[in-house]
Amino acid sequence: MPKILIVDCKQEISSFNPLESEFANFHILRGADMLDHRRLNTEIAGALSVFDARPDVAVIPTIAARAGSAGILSAKGWARLSEEVLSAVAAHAGEADAVYASLHGAMGAVGELDPEGHLLTEIRRMIGPDKPMVMSLDLHGICTPRMLEQVDGLTLYHTYPHVDFADTGARAARLLLRIIDGGARPVTARVWIPAIVRGDELITRSGCYGDLIRECQRIERDGTALAAGIIIGNPFTDVPELGCQVLVTTDGAAEVAAAEASRIAAEFWPLRHRMQGKLIALPRAIAQARTMAGPVLFTDAADATSSGATGDSNAIIAALRTAGYPGRVLAQIVDAPAAAAAHAAGVGATIRVTLGGSIDPARFQPMAVEAEVALLSDGRARLETMGTALAAGPTAVLRFGTFTVVVLSRTVSLFDRALYFANGLNPRDFDLIVMKSPHAEYHMYDAWVEKNFNIDAPGATSADVRSLGHTICRRPTYPLDEGVDFMPQPVLFARRAG
Repeated sequence: MPKILIVDCKQEISSFNPLESEFANFHILRGADMLDHRRLNTEIAGALSVFDARPDVAVIPTIAARAGSAGILSAKGWARLSEEVLSAVAAHAGEADAVYASLHGAMGAVGELDPEGHLLTEIRRMIGPDKPMVMSLDLHGICTPRMLEQVDGLTLYHTYPHVDFADTGARAARLLLRIIDGGARPVTARVWIPAIVRGDELITRSGCYGDLIRECQRIERDGTALAAGIIIGNPFTDVPELGCQVLVTTDGAAEVAAAEASRIAAEFWPLRHRMQGKLIALPRAIAQARTMAGPVLFTDAADATSSGATGDSNAIIAALRTAGYPGRVLAQIVDAPAAAAAHAAGVGATIRVTLGGSIDPARFQPMAVEAEVALLSDGRARLETMGTALAAGPTAVLRFGTFTVVVLSRTVSLFDRALYFANGLNPRDFDLIVMKSPHAEYHMYDAWVEKNFNIDAPGATSADVRSLGHTICRRPTYPLDEGVDFMPQPVLFARRAG
């Protein structure tokens, strides 16, 4: 009975967020507690669904360490996190016959710009050269050669906005079992593309990126490849390997893997111009919104907490107030001092506080408001898509003028409506809603708003990537540089081929 060790470690960072994240940002599940993922839409759940269907397979859950997107992990935080993860694996490495590693790919720590590569290298050292290991990654990950040298294969998300978490884990589990059962000898071709991309064309349901993803799915399904996908990276994780990648894994067919990865990369390259953020100036968006029946959505991708931003931007609500926008506005902001003041005053009280700039004052000037405390909560909710927990800390709903603002104490993912609903607010009851995310699932907003305005605003995750100040990533890279040339050059990785 093969015993499969499962380890999970995830965080996505923005190098342009001035606040370092810490070990305390991570939610840790150990051992059998990881099996609670069976009721969620996560990679672990997907993998367990495959392994559970095999009575001749046993699983060894070790540790799941997950943090919301944030600034780069501090050196102290990384030292603690890596020690916790590797100690949990080391306790069972000797009894494991194979490993499934559920990772993100866009981590970054002070002193270690490839945390996933380090973890995989150490796990490989523990289990030895012969035991199979498969990983899964977010399509916003950065896959380094060091990572690929340790694993036998990998699977990637195929959807954005992401909904295929469990499916990705299930595909990874099936790939691992093909190695264990049938002696598959995976070989992976990697083609790195010097491009940073963003924008609506990355929505896989409707964009040109989705057309290429469907080609990756096709070669998986027709047996050409064991796994295939396109990583677009996280534009805000400023590390040497930042860029886009095509990754194709075949069963020993190196030439096929190289040819398919090169073909798809060559199709991707001319589309890079389309895969850029299309932003609208905030004053123009407000002027247009005033003339619409609504409701309308203002997308604040520049302050997307799910991409690693601070969440304390008041740029949109400040501009709306200055412009005298007459409609009912619903927004969220991270401002721990304001939330604390609301909790101290109590529901029904009127308080004078500032909103915004509590974390990133260089970008956002605090805005003074006199507001009614409409509701207080503990800031707990569950993501609509994944079902995983959110813990935003002491949270308050403040009302002033035409504005209703959910004030959070901690940054959490805001790519759905969970924290609006958890605090008694339905976005459909408002004329203008602010979303601190580049995208949400179609039904959440786009299906019913009159217009989704992608706002040009400051922030640590602005789609205007040239404004951010990359200093570490490989250059030249489009669109940071002009006249970038590209010719697909596949690099092969194989641990079992031959």
